[in-house]
Amino acid sequence: MTETRTDLITGAGSGIGRAFAIELSARGHQVHLLDVDEQSLVRLAAELTIAGTIQGDVADPAVMERVAAATGAVDLLCLNAGVVSSSSGASWEATPAEWDRVIGINLLGVVNGLRAFVPLMLERGSPSQIIITASLAGAATWPGGGPYAASKHAVLAVAEQAALELANTNIDVTVLCPALVKTSMSEIGEDPKSVVVDALRAADARRFAVIHPEWRTAVEKRAADLAGGHLPTLPRPST
Repeated sequence: MTETRTDLITGAGSGIGRAFAIELSARGHQVHLLDVDEQSLVRLAAELTIAGTIQGDVADPAVMERVAAATGAVDLLCLNAGVVSSSSGASWEATPAEWDRVIGINLLGVVNGLRAFVPLMLERGSPSQIIITASLAGAATWPGGGPYAASKHAVLAVAEQAALELANTNIDVTVLCPALVKTSMSEIGEDPKSVVVDALRAADARRFAVIHPEWRTAVEKRAADLAGGHLPTLPRPST
């Protein structure tokens, strides 16, 4: 008899997190949902069969510790919570408060999740997965981007560090780097469901990074430009 898998999804109330919740619930997983917006959790819980909802801010390490204590080790940890920046221009144009907000949620939300759950998952010892939602904005750079782009570069670095540290353990790490996705953050882009299905397929294949084929050449060009000492120039995402 196959044991039911247990998942935790941060930022589960909308966008990619919501799509993760719908897909994993449909697969029969015991899904725990975390979001700062309690009403979005209530609405989603009414639609799905889930294990539980938790309202809280991933930027607060105490919240993630409380969640981990409540759920215990999980089979799949989706560190997905994120926000866009109200400032998308030059890095020096954003206020200190805006930097704190975006870095706190996008980057420290991931760090807090890893800190709270990785020791539990290692101790349990069974095969486990972590999916971290970064962004194409973390794998490539365009003019502007404000705190959001910087935070996603940092998220990608943390995901890579975690994957290297956890190599040869029971935990596999996958990082999701989508371009535009049709969510509350963008009116255009890829369907969140297809993004989630691709991410879960990559995690099952033990693949580290999920980057849309359309953008692989651009990411490779950026790496080559940097290695050659040149300033990378890339086309902006349009879909």
